[in-house]
Amino acid sequence: MNAETIKKASAVYFSLLKEKVIDETSEHFQTYFEPEVRQTVLLLADESGTYIIEAPKRIQLVVQPTGSVFATNFTHMKDKHRQIETKKHFHLMSVVMMSFLATIDQNQAAKIRTKREGISFYALERQVNDLIMNWESMLKAKPTFGEEERIDMKEVVTAWKYMEVDTEEFGMKKGNRRTRIGLIASAMRLLETEGLIVILDRDDIPKVIPKQELFERIDYLYHDYDRYEMFKKLVTTEEDEHAEDSSN
Repeated sequence: MNAETIKKASAVYFSLLKEKVIDETSEHFQTYFEPEVRQTVLLLADESGTYIIEAPKRIQLVVQPTGSVFATNFTHMKDKHRQIETKKHFHLMSVVMMSFLATIDQNQAAKIRTKREGISFYALERQVNDLIMNWESMLKAKPTFGEEERIDMKEVVTAWKYMEVDTEEFGMKKGNRRTRIGLIASAMRLLETEGLIVILDRDDIPKVIPKQELFERIDYLYHDYDRYEMFKKLVTTEEDEHAEDSSN
């Protein structure tokens, strides 16, 4: 490993740290695929607890869930993202994000449809509400539901049920993150900050358009995590599964 290789690899890696994504238009994209440079970048990523996603037209850098020098605790995340008030609030936002991911992570038809049409905040609110009501019914039948998966279902269900329900006058309430639509807006801003989605019509009826970077992260990273697949199964209702089967 010579000095020139280390210099090139460092330039690629620190560009990824700054931008999170390098696409084929970047000068670093072709440099990355030089064998010695790629090997060095992967070594840097492994040593720092990060992970490289290689897709046909872009490279992404993500933080591994454990053992990363870039991992942050809840307090630091709360400081960075002011819309996260409490752990309970963050757990609800996680349910919203997983419900959104489960919707787009289906068959090819679903991916094409969501990339073209997007998902409105109100459609996502109805979807999450159906999910939470389903969880409530399951808790009544089995009070220990969620314990095996290490998810506090009772807290999630209670917190959601007692949140204020929004009307479709989004412009009047968009700043109130304590409403259901406000919560969804906060959750989607986290994905937007990571460059994974685009939010359209913010002041009217906002909707989310997933970017190709998000689909690549799902395909090349999330599917390797058992907990993602477990959570996806929990947030996918029988109706969703039937709809997916019928479109094949």
